[in-house]
Amino acid sequence: MNRTVVNIIKFVVIALVLIALAIIDVCTGSNPIPLSDIMDYIFGSSDMSVDYQFTIREFRLARLITAMIAGAALSVSGLLMQTIFRNPLAGPYVLGISNGASLGVAVIVLGSGMFLPSADVSNFAILIAAGLGAAAVLMLILAVSLRVRDILSILIVGILVSGVVASVVNVMQFFSNEVNVKSYVVWTMGSLDSVSFNDSVVLIPVCLIMCAVLYMFSKKLNILLLGEQFAVSMGLNIKWLRVIIFIGVSVLTGAVTAFCGPLGFIGLAVPHISRWIFNTSDHFVLVPASMILGAAFLLCGDILSHTLYSQGVLPINAVISILGAPFIIWIVFKNQRTVI
Repeated sequence: MNRTVVNIIKFVVIALVLIALAIIDVCTGSNPIPLSDIMDYIFGSSDMSVDYQFTIREFRLARLITAMIAGAALSVSGLLMQTIFRNPLAGPYVLGISNGASLGVAVIVLGSGMFLPSADVSNFAILIAAGLGAAAVLMLILAVSLRVRDILSILIVGILVSGVVASVVNVMQFFSNEVNVKSYVVWTMGSLDSVSFNDSVVLIPVCLIMCAVLYMFSKKLNILLLGEQFAVSMGLNIKWLRVIIFIGVSVLTGAVTAFCGPLGFIGLAVPHISRWIFNTSDHFVLVPASMILGAAFLLCGDILSHTLYSQGVLPINAVISILGAPFIIWIVFKNQRTVI
């Protein structure tokens, strides 16, 4: 059978799986909502109470949209980082962008606790702080990438930034009060439920447009897979390609981290699942495949986080880490025989 036809069939299958998970996710929660009620709300039924409509919009649909967009964004980011660094264990957080966002949140959440007995920080302030922290680290990474040709040096800088940020946050936790430390720790666990419908709508254009822009560089990324010397001989400006990819990944990672907190393992595991399913390294195939599978992966984690514990919602970061760990182990053993 033609390879293109096979890929189309695979895309149809994973898209159907995504739709099924989306239906399950939107109906799942502390109080299950029938799919018919969801459809009635979408098509404007007037028989629902205002409170019921609010629950569907602000809790179910917002959570669904956020999970799909965040999963897609992190998966594409992880795929591109693995290509740029030619490292199967690279992920969207390897540049330290997420750590920068975490530092921004720590400064406003923990910093307020260092000077006030108890300080309530708004979600808007957290978003701004996370965005500024991510932007600061991005500027540092871009400055390094424009001056350094060795990709390993950029990777080392990202790791060092992450280490320094973690140390600063630890010091701030030591001096802050218990209430603010708890607030920060809860934020680091990740959450899809805290994102409002309006926030989720903001995520859609930011992430989808950036994913579309990055998809346009698929041909150049395919050339880069053949080696930097070959890419240079083909006229590829590797330095500027890195800068563009770093900016794109930083926007995606920073946006998701600001709204949902740091979500691990998705960007690390999903690109490998995509390669395994489609048996290719072609970014024209892997980018859309990673978007669909990433959305499905995070939806699966969200469903489990709402169903495994009847008394509440499990931290989404813990659930997706448990789901993703087997794939990471598989990657380590697989990498002993093959190289991306």
